[in-house]
Amino acid sequence: MPAPTRLIVLTGCTRGCGRALAAAFTAQGHRVLGCGRRAASDASVADYAGVDVSDDSAVAAWATRMQAKFGVPDLVINNAALIARNAPLWEVPDEEVAAVLDVNVRGTINVLRHFLPAMRSRDRGVLANFSSGWGRSTSPEVATYCASKWAIEGLTRALAQELDGSGVSAVAVNPGIIDTEMLRSCFGSGAGHYPKPEAWAEAAAPFLLSLGARQHGRSVDVPGVPVD
Repeated sequence: MPAPTRLIVLTGCTRGCGRALAAAFTAQGHRVLGCGRRAASDASVADYAGVDVSDDSAVAAWATRMQAKFGVPDLVINNAALIARNAPLWEVPDEEVAAVLDVNVRGTINVLRHFLPAMRSRDRGVLANFSSGWGRSTSPEVATYCASKWAIEGLTRALAQELDGSGVSAVAVNPGIIDTEMLRSCFGSGAGHYPKPEAWAEAAAPFLLSLGARQHGRSVDVPGVPVD
């Protein structure tokens, strides 16, 4: 018997890991409700909306539309993220710091705020908040990104405590090191030593679909992908 199709909310689906995940899920017959800040032509899913997750009112309107049309999601993946240019912290302009924290932290919270209540009412579903190796360790010249991903680890654990007994699971997921545009901004050509998003998604998509109560409140890694 084939596995049941899932309704998946995926942020940041127009490039990198998000785009590859959207394509992998869609190919498996799942419905992906995707969003991103780029044009619709950059999206790899039919049910795409141009939404900046740092804009709470835009996320609220999107969530209302999607849930009215398609129902309550089974899996919410907070993937959208930004990184500032490599530099010592004191040299990173305020606007770059604000952009990273607004998307990576506030954006995650905004999505949770507007999709989670319906999932709690149904007592079912998984929230996968993308962290990073830099959410559990540090490196120089990426302090703002580290701060944002350490925040994801903390808020996911606290959220899991708030959800205990509800049937909804919250998990912090380190996707691993993948050759994306974002990684190349940090690693340069060295990013080419790591898996491409499409190859990564072959392992990541089924792993994300497998998350549930056993991983609730935990920090997990996508298996088979370099993490440091």
